[in-house]
Amino acid sequence: MQYQSECQEALKSVANIHKPFEKVFMDVMKLFMAIPDRINFLQLGRYGEFSEQTYRNNFKKDSFDWFSFNEQLVKEHLHGTRKAIAIDPSYISKSGKKIPWLGYFWSGCAGEYKRGLEIMGIGVIDVDNHECMTLGSVQSPDTKTLNNIDKTLVDWYAGYLINRKEQIQRVSNIVVADAFFSKSTFVTPMCDNGYNVISRFRNDAVLFYPTTAKHTGKKGRPKLYDGTIDFFSLDISRCTEHKVDKGKLYGLKAWSKAMRRMISLAVWYPEENSTDKWQLYFSTDQNQSAIDVLEYYRTRFQLEFCFRDSKQYAGITDCQSTDFRKLSFHFNASLTAINLAKAACKRIGIPYSISSCKSVIHNAYMLERFICVFGIQPDTTLIDKIFKELILFTLAQKGNLSSSELASEMGYTKVTSALSKAIKELMEESKIVYLEPDKVRSRNQKICLIQKGKADE
Repeated sequence: MQYQSECQEALKSVANIHKPFEKVFMDVMKLFMAIPDRINFLQLGRYGEFSEQTYRNNFKKDSFDWFSFNEQLVKEHLHGTRKAIAIDPSYISKSGKKIPWLGYFWSGCAGEYKRGLEIMGIGVIDVDNHECMTLGSVQSPDTKTLNNIDKTLVDWYAGYLINRKEQIQRVSNIVVADAFFSKSTFVTPMCDNGYNVISRFRNDAVLFYPTTAKHTGKKGRPKLYDGTIDFFSLDISRCTEHKVDKGKLYGLKAWSKAMRRMISLAVWYPEENSTDKWQLYFSTDQNQSAIDVLEYYRTRFQLEFCFRDSKQYAGITDCQSTDFRKLSFHFNASLTAINLAKAACKRIGIPYSISSCKSVIHNAYMLERFICVFGIQPDTTLIDKIFKELILFTLAQKGNLSSSELASEMGYTKVTSALSKAIKELMEESKIVYLEPDKVRSRNQKICLIQKGKADE
């Protein structure tokens, strides 16, 4: 299976992996896509090759380098020239009293603070192709822990990225974050450690035009800026205009009062009939163009889709452990499973769909399980029957499909002879039929299931 091949290749980039752990790890990554329901230790023990306790023990190993593993996937499959690091916190719904760092965190979906956990996802965005793969995640501390170390949550985020800068900056030194991170307590230490930050200001941010006056040579500090930028009447003569969809974009250098530094500012104005206000995007790299700043920031949202897919299909919220190490392993494994699914689709050459990936890998896993149970010399008659049932199941789940679409849903790159044979036999058995019998070779021809009542008639 291509999914497992990608996992095996990426594992080669991680140092000090022992064979027993490698076997468990390969099985875990397969099960994160193969298990259709909740993904916890009980389910891993039911579906997997090892006992439930074996999975529990291996999830304790916090020495596994997720960053190196996912970095290898990024190098292989994100080929754009403009890459950046995207960061974003995500709320994880949890209850109980024994879970570490349980507290109240902001839930963007609910629009309020809710009791649970929070993880900060760190991903690599490909601006040219609008794609994202995660490097890893880390659990955010609760308020009590932050008070004990005398830090705010923003300070803690910045400290973590700075501690990881050797690994992160191998990919890119540009960090893209939402407006929550547009604070001097985050931007200043990041810039001091070799990062450039792209983010967004509030609409009422205090910014100044840089001065155009020449130095007089007199004593005293030279003038830094001319006056406050009024966004109701922007001085167009100081700006560079760019053509963008659904509005206008102006770029200029500006002095930020909050950051106490010169920045590259991108001001986006909506269309005249729109009720939206302007948006202020910025980069600490003064030489970065406004169009780049806007495109980097907008591509940041691809990281949100990684969270969505991992919550809906990879069970990121399902871990029931109260061990900090096991929770961390589970969060990272869930996000990495999404990376592997994307990598497998790219390698095969089919469009990425996490729903289709999940179905194909689950079906392939069940077929592999059947073959294993039926012995070394499998019953070909039984396998043909199961293969036909898989075709019927796929049509029942996905609706009417062409032969090529059916092959793609089942994990094939093209319509194989075995698939063509099975389709022909199912038609002879009056279980499926072409929607247009007179145009069998039509490119738009679809295969559909025959209703049981109609088949009996």
